[in-house]
Amino acid sequence: MDFQLDDDQRALKAGVRELLTARFGREGLRAAVDNGPALDRTLWRELGEAGFFALRLPEADGGVGLGLPEAVLAFEEAGRVLLPGPLVATHLAAGTVDGAATGETVVAAIDGELVEWLAEADAVRGDAAGAEPLRSVDPLTPLHRVPASTEPDPAAVRRTSLLPSLLTAAEQLGTAARVCELAVQHARTREQFGQPIGAFQAVKHLCAQMLVRVEVARAAVYAAAVTADPLDVAAARLLADEAAVRGARDCLQVHGGMGFTWEADVHLYLKRAWVRTQRTGGATQSEDALADDLLAGTAQ
Repeated sequence: MDFQLDDDQRALKAGVRELLTARFGREGLRAAVDNGPALDRTLWRELGEAGFFALRLPEADGGVGLGLPEAVLAFEEAGRVLLPGPLVATHLAAGTVDGAATGETVVAAIDGELVEWLAEADAVRGDAAGAEPLRSVDPLTPLHRVPASTEPDPAAVRRTSLLPSLLTAAEQLGTAARVCELAVQHARTREQFGQPIGAFQAVKHLCAQMLVRVEVARAAVYAAAVTADPLDVAAARLLADEAAVRGARDCLQVHGGMGFTWEADVHLYLKRAWVRTQRTGGATQSEDALADDLLAGTAQ
């Protein structure tokens, strides 16, 4: 199976990166942190105009008419810049919720017990009764807790979490790739004992391990986008979550004490990666899906 991007996919990826870098670069990220978790509706509509939310919507319905692999590329770029907002929920609502495709409507989804951006949403998918605000570790992701009314059916959860889990994995992949870049950049410029810290073996190993996790996760996420197989998605989600969380921790290690300061960006990537791991399709559900498949194969 060939996972090399074609010219159109590379152009799409570059176009999304250009848009997000121009509208939500480091200055935009820091401004959002300083101003608190308020959704930029102008940017949201710009994303809609660019086709971000309507990528998989048929052209006959006003969408772009692309597939899941292209959506994964777009969400990877969103994860790279830590773009805030209920991106996955709004994207998946395009075509079923008026205004979601164009960015006029912000959609939140009940995702297990946690709901992101509930107060900012114009539409909510699921029962938000009894939702209580939580203090989020990520300053750019407001959270609410929704009490579970019934015990969820594991099979039903896996069916409904397929696309959200894959798009979350794509965001985690973008974050993992970015923190790897930040670590390498710092290792090249930060000097100790008269030489860049990247010359030290321990730092080299950290950066190398980060890169390996990124590329393994990338292969898994891209493969799952092609096959859309539940087990491929489960494996991709586990690898992407690990690449994002461990990569951000290793990036902090490379930065040393300055990485833990509020002024540095590294801690923001770690916090967002932590929050994403709690979405539907995370470690426990993905591990259960893979374990069930292995046990079923053993029993045959």
